[in-house]
Amino acid sequence: MPSNQPPLGALPARFRRQRLLIVGCGDVGLRTAGQLGAAGSRRVRVMALTSSPERVPLLRACGITPLVGNLDDAHSLQRLAGLAHRVIHLAPPPTDRRGESERDPRSLALVRVLRLRTPPQALVYGSTTGVYGDCGGQRVSETRAVNPHTPRAQRRVDAENLMRFLGRSGVRVSVLRIPGIYAPDREGGTPRGRLLKGTPVLVAKEDVYTNHIHANDLALACAAALWRGKPQRMVNVTDDTDLKMGDYFDLAASLYGLPKPPRISRSDANTALPLMLLSFMNESRRLDNTRMKQELRLKLRYPHVRDGLSLQGALFPTGQ
Repeated sequence: MPSNQPPLGALPARFRRQRLLIVGCGDVGLRTAGQLGAAGSRRVRVMALTSSPERVPLLRACGITPLVGNLDDAHSLQRLAGLAHRVIHLAPPPTDRRGESERDPRSLALVRVLRLRTPPQALVYGSTTGVYGDCGGQRVSETRAVNPHTPRAQRRVDAENLMRFLGRSGVRVSVLRIPGIYAPDREGGTPRGRLLKGTPVLVAKEDVYTNHIHANDLALACAAALWRGKPQRMVNVTDDTDLKMGDYFDLAASLYGLPKPPRISRSDANTALPLMLLSFMNESRRLDNTRMKQELRLKLRYPHVRDGLSLQGALFPTGQ
């Protein structure tokens, strides 16, 4: 005799337990999982793809179901097909790809496996504001055309295009364009290390505008985009700070009781600083976060870097 109980798929949405897959579950992924766990009412089961078996105990301790797989090994991803209702993709592209510096094969592998069976309802991708390139200090909204200047940013543009392609399968894709991430409890998450080394910054007239987001606010944005993000939408995820890079380091120095960094000209910086650091000094833009606030309805916990950095100031007495 047939059962009168409806199958799980026929249950009203409010009774179904959503399955969330986090790909690239590092610091921000763990914070996002924590935000969703705190919400409780979402009834979310969080899973995470990891290529490091050593991280399995940590993920389990955080209430996350670990799935061992590697984005560089497409065969290891087959179990992800049709597995999750929602996906957060935070894994970076490879740093180098022989002859394919502008492509992101990891995002391509993920998109292919997600299209094999029933695609997820929503996907959030963590991109970078580096896709805009140098904007000469102008205010930048999401409607500005991308103009990546580095292979790293070019690979992010490729990943964004892959996510848009996935959106054609009915997936509600949100692309979060993320600037510098900071937090006192994040490894390397404050300027303190550079200040202690005395790393120089540019003189004021040659300095560039920089943008930031606290790691906890970024986690909130990732969680909000899962349910509130509009289809195939780009969103700048940044705080309200409007500072040049040197002023940012001066502020941190004042908060920590450390000497302000020396100022040098751009010509001197080209010979004194590593290429990676120089790449950040070659781009200047001020991000508009209106869409983040209006569409994701995100209220920043740390609207200015002063709010986030000052939390660490008390931990390091002057001179330490």
